Amino acid sequence: MAECVSEREEEKEEEKKEERERAREEEKDMLIFSGEYTKAMAKDWHSGHFCCWQCDESLTGQRYVLKDDHPYCIKCYEAVFANSCDDCNSVIGIDSKDLSYKDKHWHEKCFLCNKCQVSLVDKQFGSKMDKIFCGPCYDAQFATRCDGCGEIFRAGNKKMEYKARQWHEKCFCCCVCKTPIGTKSFIPRDQEIYCAACYEEKFATRCVKCSKIITSGGVTYKNDPWHRECFTCTNCEASLAGQRFTSREDKPYCADCFGELFAKRCTACSRPITGIGGTRFISFEDRHWHNDCFVCASCNGSLVGKGFITDGADILCPECAKQKLM
Repeated sequence: MAECVSEREEEKEEEKKEERERAREEEKDMLIFSGEYTKAMAKDWHSGHFCCWQCDESLTGQRYVLKDDHPYCIKCYEAVFANSCDDCNSVIGIDSKDLSYKDKHWHEKCFLCNKCQVSLVDKQFGSKMDKIFCGPCYDAQFATRCDGCGEIFRAGNKKMEYKARQWHEKCFCCCVCKTPIGTKSFIPRDQEIYCAACYEEKFATRCVKCSKIITSGGVTYKNDPWHRECFTCTNCEASLAGQRFTSREDKPYCADCFGELFAKRCTACSRPITGIGGTRFISFEDRHWHNDCFVCASCNGSLVGKGFITDGADILCPECAKQKLM
């Protein structure tokens, strides 16, 4: 029932307001015959017609505020349009300065640091949890610290961020050459930041032969990196990349050089027995033969896997040895 009464009252008030506006429109064109009239808003008014747009009280001789081309008495203007102070909750009247920040408003005398109560008018300030603080108080309570120098970030300082870490712009620099990174590329390693040049100089893979950086390709031998062009035979310098090779005392040699320098020699053909590529050979009493060279000195039949008889420097199959003795 109370709601119905309230709605009827609102409807009556709205109707009265519409009647006043219609009356004002009609009164605009009425001639002024009396000697007393009011001049306002570049227009002439009967003294009784220049009224507050909200309450209809006469504004003749009174202070008023113009809003959307309509005049309002001070009381109505402050009641309808003025903001309330976020600190003291009082209306910020037309005689007070209205200071605002993020949809909040303060009297000039109420615009104070929430911590030390110093005035923030014309000063830098910070906001936290819907409260405002002077620069020093904000820094002391809430400012984060630079991962480079450990100092706090003052209001207005540019901040560089990477993976939950923060730096002053001048502190975000290469840990080796100290050059500011700015917008250049960088490489993080073990909580440190490196520019590309210093990271490459310090950590890039280097050839064990020439000590220069391997930028692409390369060969790994015994867990050591080589440039392809640097991986050569220790003796003749021929490239070993993609070729058959062997080693001696951890040094690589091509097959030919290894055979000439270190391999046993075949008793029959005098060529090196390298064993590279699975080559098989026969050894007997400090003498060695390639499998293909281990043949009877008389009939040239292969003796691999067969019995044989020595005759001085020669080896013979049993049949040839028997014929020689007869």
